[in-house]
Amino acid sequence: MELIAFRVSMYKGIIDSGWVDVNNLTVFVGKNESGKTSLLKALHKLNPYKPKPGEMANEVDGPELYKIEDEWPRGLWAEKPEEDKEHKVCQAEFQLLDEEKEELRTLTDAEKIPDTIKVSRNYANQLEVIFDEEIFLDEPDPAEIDTIFGMLPQVQDGFNEGFKKCAADCLNEVKHLANERRFTELEQLVEEHERLLRENRAHRDDYSFSIEGEFINQYLKGFDPFLHNLRQLPTPHSEVHKYIIKHLPTFIYMDDYRTFTGNAYLKDIQSRKNENRSTEADKTFLMLLELSNLDLNELVRIGEMSNTVESRKLLWDVDSGATILTKKIEGRFPQRNYKVQYRVVNSLFFTYITDDHDASLIELAERSKGFQWDFSFELMLMHQTKGTLKGCIILLDEPGLHLHPTAQKGLLSSLEKYAEENRLLYTTHLPYMIDLKHPGRIRVLRETENDGSVVTTDLVESSREARFVLEAALGMDASYSFLVADRNLVVEGVHDHYILAELSDLLQADGLDGLPEDVRITPATGAPKAVPIVTFMIGQNLDVVALFDSDQAGRNAKKELVEKWVMADTHAILLGDAVGVNDDFAIEDLFPAEFYLEDVGETYPKLNEITLQGDGTLWKQVNGALKKKGIKNPNKGSVAKRLQKRLSSMKNASELPLETQEKAIKLFQTIRAAFGEEKTTSS
Repeated sequence: MELIAFRVSMYKGIIDSGWVDVNNLTVFVGKNESGKTSLLKALHKLNPYKPKPGEMANEVDGPELYKIEDEWPRGLWAEKPEEDKEHKVCQAEFQLLDEEKEELRTLTDAEKIPDTIKVSRNYANQLEVIFDEEIFLDEPDPAEIDTIFGMLPQVQDGFNEGFKKCAADCLNEVKHLANERRFTELEQLVEEHERLLRENRAHRDDYSFSIEGEFINQYLKGFDPFLHNLRQLPTPHSEVHKYIIKHLPTFIYMDDYRTFTGNAYLKDIQSRKNENRSTEADKTFLMLLELSNLDLNELVRIGEMSNTVESRKLLWDVDSGATILTKKIEGRFPQRNYKVQYRVVNSLFFTYITDDHDASLIELAERSKGFQWDFSFELMLMHQTKGTLKGCIILLDEPGLHLHPTAQKGLLSSLEKYAEENRLLYTTHLPYMIDLKHPGRIRVLRETENDGSVVTTDLVESSREARFVLEAALGMDASYSFLVADRNLVVEGVHDHYILAELSDLLQADGLDGLPEDVRITPATGAPKAVPIVTFMIGQNLDVVALFDSDQAGRNAKKELVEKWVMADTHAILLGDAVGVNDDFAIEDLFPAEFYLEDVGETYPKLNEITLQGDGTLWKQVNGALKKKGIKNPNKGSVAKRLQKRLSSMKNASELPLETQEKAIKLFQTIRAAFGEEKTTSS
């Protein structure tokens, strides 16, 4: 399943975000405190990736849950409805894959399976799957599940704090899986929960010891009846529900990007860990050891031992740990292949990195800050996902915040890589973390007086701070260092520029409408490349009109600017529409075929007369004819140069074919109208 849209409501500062469409890579832009973090956290809790209690070292946390007491909008606390916990905090729409639709068809015997499904979770943390009525009916009443859940003992005030937290986490996980009817996973919990509860039980001499023991006995005794009654609830389509839950992507949320420099003093880390006062840097180092299958206490022993047989054997284990991590990071850095090596000297631990360009040992601490960040980020991501990203949606809150702008651009390239196989959503207020070649990826958060934070794709509607971020990004890339004027016409290519300029001069020589004198023509290198140029100009508050060929690339570019950006439909012009032609139309189609073919013949003089092939634009037909004549790579630019030279030799528009005169006049009048000018002359 692929996430295609989501909606968050009544969650912290978000009253109703509205439905938010997402791509493989989607960026949420807004000032600090605009609601970006709340948006991602609400989405994360829909179906969070979270290790089970005890799965990760030193962790007993259960799944992330919505907590109405902490997360309902504070300003609307008095307006909460009676059934407030039934409120859907987050809804998400997923596209079903073809193989999933086929498997659902087998499960339901339904002739038609919808292309999409919606999933929601409410403040009671009940997950609901929404299908068409004929496919998904009679889902059990959540109240019935709550009643059955009451068969299990509840947390008491008399428990010690460690046991209380562990018991609450275990019960939360049971309820979480019960609401989603994941029976197989529930069956597998009992033994693990018993172990965790006994490990966290108070000392035998403590008052809490006996009541905690009673809780464990009641928990184990009541679990089988609880599971049995849960299975008996009427669920005609429970298999479908289980299938959807099983295949539902999990969400990984990350906002902690600790940088690991590679060096550590082992005894200090051990001491702080034993005293439960580990620093963030300590936690990052312990994460590195876990990913390398190394033990901190063993490393301390190595540092304390002399050069004995046992110490040398333990050092082999250290080398093995480095090899393990090297294999885990293989392929994660496309620019080079990196290898990790560790060294333990007394109580000091060093991390070295070599690569296929330079085999010399270089300490991680001596690598660039950008590489240190990338390396640490990879470790964090591997740790969070237990080494796999399959079936995950990645949510990143403000990545690259402390990186240099050049490193931020490098990080953006890494995010592109992840987004090839996983949906990836991230927030930012950094201009260099926005790729303006893809404006359709950008979502802007704006704050409203009555509706809290909402999400929009319209720059005009966004806050001043969000506009500043985008405008800064629009103006910062050196690749857009072309000259601009107050009024600009952006065209697809340099030859469009030359031909339009020549036609404008010829028309004006006869007193007809050409291009306004103060309008500068700016060529791109194709319709897709015109999009960021136009957005650059918009960000600089310049008056801009975009002119595209009437082909698929041109139509897509216009759609992206009009529907996904800030350009009015009248300012994005298709050539065919401008001259009143419904078919595919490019700059050469302003001329009759026989006129244009003269320039083709001048370009390829050894060819005899050619016959146009196929349909589409005139050049497309000429291209087919030239290839049939044995020209492997016909050059449109060479023909355009001949045409431009021919036009430049004319004195006025009367030397043009009548068809060209009429179409050129219509085109320039359309352009002038887009700039807000009235027609001054007629043909």
